Amino acid sequence: MTSQRTRARLIERLRRQGITDEVVLAAMNAVPRHIFIDEALASRAYDDVSLPLGFGQTISQPYVVARMIEIMRNGKPLNLVLEVGTGCGYQAAVLARVARQVYSVERVQLLFERAQENLHELQTQNVSVCYADGNAGLPDVAPFDGIIMAAAATHVPQALLQQLSVGGRMVLPLGAHEQYLCLIERDAQGFHETRLEPVKFVPLLMGKA
Repeated sequence: MTSQRTRARLIERLRRQGITDEVVLAAMNAVPRHIFIDEALASRAYDDVSLPLGFGQTISQPYVVARMIEIMRNGKPLNLVLEVGTGCGYQAAVLARVARQVYSVERVQLLFERAQENLHELQTQNVSVCYADGNAGLPDVAPFDGIIMAAAATHVPQALLQQLSVGGRMVLPLGAHEQYLCLIERDAQGFHETRLEPVKFVPLLMGKA
């Protein structure tokens, strides 16, 4: 269940689904997903599905994690990345292997604490997890050359747009009933939005819990 062979099958499945960025695939292969989920669900750790974490939250489907990071990376090295919605820390652990420094924000205190423990277990040195409202981002750390959101917003939070560096990319799910992945690119002229494929995420909530 936790063997390298099981993980390798997941990576081959991601390749068949169209993930081509070898840096992202190597990062996905390096992160043991089973340590991030409840023991009762461990047998499904390397299935390509989202799984419940409690508190109305989920650990994202591996394909969606790989797809969003591949879009954000766009084949280029990432310096400073912001993740909104740490959850259990799985996506942050993958991001840690493709970016120099990752800042991740979680609004649910018990999930924030769990993510810290999981990332500590993996000895992840370049992820800072913050207990805060992700809608506000982290203005003291910005600008970020990559921003990724793990919850669906009805509109793009203005604070996050302002924290995206020129040349940066933000990837997030948008929509209420029907959601889709959205890519926002910032250049010297402003922001450019591209609508991508349909997805299903938990909603982005305000405040801390």
